[in-house]
Amino acid sequence: MDALFAKGDALGPVQKRRRIYKDDSKRRPEATSKAGPSHDRTLNSVSLHTSVPKSLRQTSPPSENIPKYSHIQDSKLRTKLTRQSVQSARNRALVKDAELLLAEEVGLIEVEGDLEKTWRVGQDEVAQAAGQEAAKGRKEWTLDGGPYRSRYTRNGRHLAVVGKKGHVATFDWQAGTLHAELQLQETCRDITFLHDHSHFAVAQQKYVYIYDRDGVELHRLKSHIEPTRLEFLPYHWLLASVGNAGYLKYQDTSTGQLLVEHRTKLGACNTMAQNVHNAVIHLGHQNGTVTLWTPNLPHPAVRLLAHLGPVVSISVDPSAGGRYMATAGQDGTVKVWDCRNWKGAVRQWSTRGGGGELEWSQKGALAVATGGSVNVYSKPSIQTPFAATVTPPLYLTHPIPHRPLTSVRFCPFHDILTVGHTAGLSSVLVPGSGEPNFDSAEADPFENKRARREREVKGLLDKIQPDMIALDPEFIGSLAPPPKLSTAIDGQADIPFARLPRLERLRMRGKNKSMKRFLRKQRKNVIDPRAVRAF
Repeated sequence: MDALFAKGDALGPVQKRRRIYKDDSKRRPEATSKAGPSHDRTLNSVSLHTSVPKSLRQTSPPSENIPKYSHIQDSKLRTKLTRQSVQSARNRALVKDAELLLAEEVGLIEVEGDLEKTWRVGQDEVAQAAGQEAAKGRKEWTLDGGPYRSRYTRNGRHLAVVGKKGHVATFDWQAGTLHAELQLQETCRDITFLHDHSHFAVAQQKYVYIYDRDGVELHRLKSHIEPTRLEFLPYHWLLASVGNAGYLKYQDTSTGQLLVEHRTKLGACNTMAQNVHNAVIHLGHQNGTVTLWTPNLPHPAVRLLAHLGPVVSISVDPSAGGRYMATAGQDGTVKVWDCRNWKGAVRQWSTRGGGGELEWSQKGALAVATGGSVNVYSKPSIQTPFAATVTPPLYLTHPIPHRPLTSVRFCPFHDILTVGHTAGLSSVLVPGSGEPNFDSAEADPFENKRARREREVKGLLDKIQPDMIALDPEFIGSLAPPPKLSTAIDGQADIPFARLPRLERLRMRGKNKSMKRFLRKQRKNVIDPRAVRAF
């Protein structure tokens, strides 16, 4: 057998004991010469047929991409920050190389000529052209407790529905497994999953209730009075609710503590959405204003007059890093806003039937449910500035005669749009709306029980404090600029504040009691320029 391996140029035997040469004169010639050939048969055999991958090569990133920390006096801290910056630059280069593996692209509907339109393609044709697994998403649920609202988990595997008359159900829509079904016999306005499908919250007539996977009531949040909308912040483990009383409240689901409550002073609120990029809550009010809230500010971070009537729906685009926000008002207009400058609507158009429901998909498709139909618009047309009030090019449409249409939800990682109405739920296939490539460490549609437990523990350990929620998430983690507490005296170079004379330090602090006492002791008949500057 050894002879056969040797003839096939296989791996040769490796020496069991490593030789150590203390004297350079006794060292082997191939060890001293880097350019010379090696006599190791194992190395020669492997090097002929293999190459070192890029991830294992010792490549240093460009020096201009690494920030300089010369203003930091502590040598250990400066070395640590430099090492972290080098590692971060190397990781960015590796991620850029790893993008080559994402070969699967979004499959949009393509037409052959200008005379054909994508919105003329019906759901029957889309279901026939799609694969057998994708066609399963085209479903119709006929239910009696409507109108209904729906919510998906972050991995898109489980679906929760709630009817206004008290019908609540959670299930795995792919496998057809029912988790829980409740008849609460009271008004229910909204539902949301918590960190995973094992817990969900329901906004009932008077309070917010939390149930487990089997439908057992776990908590009754009495501080959330008459809630209308719910949102869960997965990275902060916060449950946000707004109700008829006009209070925005944050509940920490990991500790059970009511974190903070903000009085909006704008009356009852029926519209809420979150920006998944920075965890900012967007509220729409009855006077046409849109406000942005964070837990660490008692007043809205941004206040915007969006419509001439009540705001009925808000959604934030997750594909563009939370840069665009879409709003729909009772005045029958839909507007797209740029969250970076707030200098007016990027684009606006009128819709039939008054206000409608809005939802952005993972790839930037905007669904607008108005009247008796659902219209889907694709980017970049809806994000391109356009002054005229003209409807953007339509990508897909589907008529739903059941009125009113109360909710629209895109399924993550699938090309499915679920529409809630008075007669139940309708799932529509929207090709190219879902993200085809998922991060298993972030949201895994195929995770098992063990992986779910590991993700829950890691989520608790990596929990972000609510004080870090801000409009600019890049501010967190950045270093403070170099200190500017220095001045020049008598033409000298910049001197740090701690090394300044006492007169200069007191002058920088202002005219207080210590400054007056010092000047009284130093009073003399000679005009001193430094004492004159102090007055």
